[in-house]
Amino acid sequence: MTTMAMPKPHRDRGIEGRMAKWYAATTVSQMEEFRTLAQRISALVPEGGNVLEVAPGPGYLCVELAKLGRLQVTGLDLSHTMVKIAQEKAQQAGVPAHFEQGSASNLPFPRDSFDFLVCRAAFKNFAQPVRALQEMHRVLKPGGRALVIDLRRDASPETVSQEVDRMGLSRVNRAITKLTFRFMLLKSAYAKEHFEQMLAQTQFSNVEIGGNNLGFEIWMTK
Repeated sequence: MTTMAMPKPHRDRGIEGRMAKWYAATTVSQMEEFRTLAQRISALVPEGGNVLEVAPGPGYLCVELAKLGRLQVTGLDLSHTMVKIAQEKAQQAGVPAHFEQGSASNLPFPRDSFDFLVCRAAFKNFAQPVRALQEMHRVLKPGGRALVIDLRRDASPETVSQEVDRMGLSRVNRAITKLTFRFMLLKSAYAKEHFEQMLAQTQFSNVEIGGNNLGFEIWMTK
């Protein structure tokens, strides 16, 4: 049985400057999705628990989590611009979410720091994905859980097109987003076998890979 080759290696991908501001402006259309995910996560974490989002971008999910008033919320992003935008979003919402700049492959937090960790739509951008998974394991408390949500490599063009149309973007932004999926995101995304290969190099006690025709939900327990 042959092993599926991993996608071509690349540097860590962070979005800076005007592109980061464009991304923040377009993804605000997904706010209901962020609220729903925040509710799902909140139901799994004890009152006062610590949650880390790796690569939160503009911080919409972190802000929605913080609005619920139950959890201590931290976000860590490679992009200086995204950290600044996320801090501004938290201040505007009047919530105490905390944001830092840093790399997923070298999380600047002590071992056993968080009850829950989430990484949404960003894992394919990490230069050292296995190291990132190992770091997620390190900073989770014993029994803590991690959730990675990301695009699947074999998502069909029709599925991607339907998802982008659902975002409610302008005609121009819709066209740009579809091109980004086609020429960059899908080429960087992982298949199920890729995740199985990477997770085999970690110490997570339990792993579940689910999802739909567009992407994966990967649940991991320390």
